Amino acid sequence: MSAVRPLTTLRTIAAITALPLLLTACGYGSDAKKDDAPAKEVAAADKKLSASEVRIGYFPNLTHATALVGLQEGLIAKELGATTIKPQSFNAGPSEIEALNGGSLDIGFIGPSPSINGYVKSKGNNLRIISGSASGGVKLVVNPDKIKTLDDLKGKKIATPQKGNTQDVAFLNWISEKGWTVDPESGKGDVSVVRTDNKVTPDAFKQGSIDGAWVPEPTASKLVSDGGTVLLDETSLWPDKKFVITNIIVSQKFLKEHPDVVEAVLKGTVKTNEWINANPDKAKASANAKLAAEGGKPLDAKVIDPAWTSILVTDDPLATTLKTESDWAVKAKLIEQPDLTGIYDLTLLNKVLKAAGKPEVSDAGLGAK
Repeated sequence: MSAVRPLTTLRTIAAITALPLLLTACGYGSDAKKDDAPAKEVAAADKKLSASEVRIGYFPNLTHATALVGLQEGLIAKELGATTIKPQSFNAGPSEIEALNGGSLDIGFIGPSPSINGYVKSKGNNLRIISGSASGGVKLVVNPDKIKTLDDLKGKKIATPQKGNTQDVAFLNWISEKGWTVDPESGKGDVSVVRTDNKVTPDAFKQGSIDGAWVPEPTASKLVSDGGTVLLDETSLWPDKKFVITNIIVSQKFLKEHPDVVEAVLKGTVKTNEWINANPDKAKASANAKLAAEGGKPLDAKVIDPAWTSILVTDDPLATTLKTESDWAVKAKLIEQPDLTGIYDLTLLNKVLKAAGKPEVSDAGLGAK
């Protein structure tokens, strides 16, 4: 597998207090200019690919760290040369899939559930998963005054980001394995599943309109900073402690017409993941700087530090876990049994990995024939 180490480890108080300084000087860009020969920079800038621009979508979440850091540090742009990146930020999977299927987006960072739904709805004609991006970074955070054990969730109101999204599917499956029942459409049952936008969830938690949430980072750590307690880390539920939380997908049309551009993007994402691993503090600061540009202010150290440690960047799409998540959605009656054969095309990724001296990754038998 081509997974890399966790994004960071716990640092000293001095490192935390230094975070604002890191945000204004993320380091890699200036280092690169010193280390790289000018001739190489000129050659990259003049490189001509088959498309003049590529439209890349992502979420302003830490689980999209590859996109945040790769864009912030120019690592993806460097591989594209004269091809311009047109970044687009999304808050929900369905809107990104709609943009991809509608032709206004070429490549996207996105979770497994919307990837599956988009593939199935287009009858396998509109997208391909071309790489992994991240694993982990999902937690069940609760109000400790109301919920002290997992059994206490019965009868409580727990938020997920959206009906049928990756966290919603995982939570519904967990509820089912507890022997409890919930109507997947309304969210009503032994546990009240309240579908709430991640931006709204912290306020709902503080106001007491929800008792907890099964959410990705940094929302989970925001809830903890507001007095919540982590009752469960989803990573603990998976046999290998890894599960896909973010994929990289592409429009089949764009892949067919501009494989050189797609390959260049993948070179950038592989190098980004490698850089994140080698420079965890700089990478954390870089991601925070990009989030600040998106939302107007950086995350507090008490939020980003625990959030960052729970995420693993990986080139491996962890295809077997996507199949498991698909089975959970079928079990919850959110989708019918899909044929996922062809959802992956890892040809270009494995070409990039091989050239970089890294092990190739598997599509678990779900590759394009």
